[in-house]
Amino acid sequence: MIKCPTCGIFNTNRDYCENCNTLISNDKKIELKIAAIKQEQIDEAIHHIENPGVAERLKKHPNALYRTVGWILYSVSAVVSIIGAGLAWAIAMVAAG
Repeated sequence: MIKCPTCGIFNTNRDYCENCNTLISNDKKIELKIAAIKQEQIDEAIHHIENPGVAERLKKHPNALYRTVGWILYSVSAVVSIIGAGLAWAIAMVAAG
């Protein structure tokens, strides 16, 4: 027996209230939340694929000058990331003793 939070009618073994059709099953609510989270992750991945960064777009440009600038930006961002990771590792080692 589950009491509907909207209308107060008691329902037996149902996902939705038989009076007002409100979702009352906790299992169904969790299932719908998981499906929504998975759909958000899929949408985010599709957005990331369809909208690459400036460096990625420039690397594929038909003009050679723009392609060169794209590769330079890509290389600079990679080098900065490597240096930042190295500094974080060094600071962690010093802090660890």
